Amino acid sequence: MKVLALIPARGGSKGVPKKNIKLLENFPLISYTIAAAKLSKTIDKVIVSTDSKEIVDISLEYDAEVPFLRPDRISTDHATDIDFVLHSLEWLEKNENYIPDLVVLLRPTTPLRDIKYIDDAIESLKNNNVATSLRSSHVVSESPFKWFSLRNEFYTPICEKYKLEDTERPRQFFPDVYIPNGYVDILRTQFVKMHNSLYGNHIFGFITPMGYEVDTLDDFEYIEFQISKKGTPLFKYLNKIKENK
Repeated sequence: MKVLALIPARGGSKGVPKKNIKLLENFPLISYTIAAAKLSKTIDKVIVSTDSKEIVDISLEYDAEVPFLRPDRISTDHATDIDFVLHSLEWLEKNENYIPDLVVLLRPTTPLRDIKYIDDAIESLKNNNVATSLRSSHVVSESPFKWFSLRNEFYTPICEKYKLEDTERPRQFFPDVYIPNGYVDILRTQFVKMHNSLYGNHIFGFITPMGYEVDTLDDFEYIEFQISKKGTPLFKYLNKIKENK
């Protein structure tokens, strides 16, 4: 089974300029995701989809493939994920005769991944014939069932199943709720091409540790603190690349 890692990385970023290549503990942000994909035991091809020549150069330094530049028309703020996924698949089929069975979406904005979870996620989808895709998530720490909405200036539970008094109950009273975290998403190529849809209606729920995402400069500082405190096994790959330059 052919497994493609697809890393989307536009050049434009409004919150943090050049976010995808901003240094995080001396390495470009995108390099952590490339390292995770390259160290996977299951992924056989690692592609970066970008519209930026600067991101191309940095991605190549860390041994990702960048065989094309993403067209401007699918690189705007309004472009959807299906646009760059289909473009990548069509380009690879036409120019390299490469058709992956699975596409592993790894976004640079979640830099700290345990490679074991990537490989476990791939195996989980391989072994489930019903699932149309897989998305990672983690349990939210505070149940949204305890939240309010406002109706005529008065609070009302956001879920009609519960009474207002229930919002004071402990979190354990409510069912777990999961939030997608960008740790690892996996698509079936055949499903994407046939239905022009990424995930479908049978999304396999794959639970991971909380994935720290980078959206602001404060996020960079927090993740750098996490790295200085705990380190990351991705450093071994990144330092090896740096030494060989």
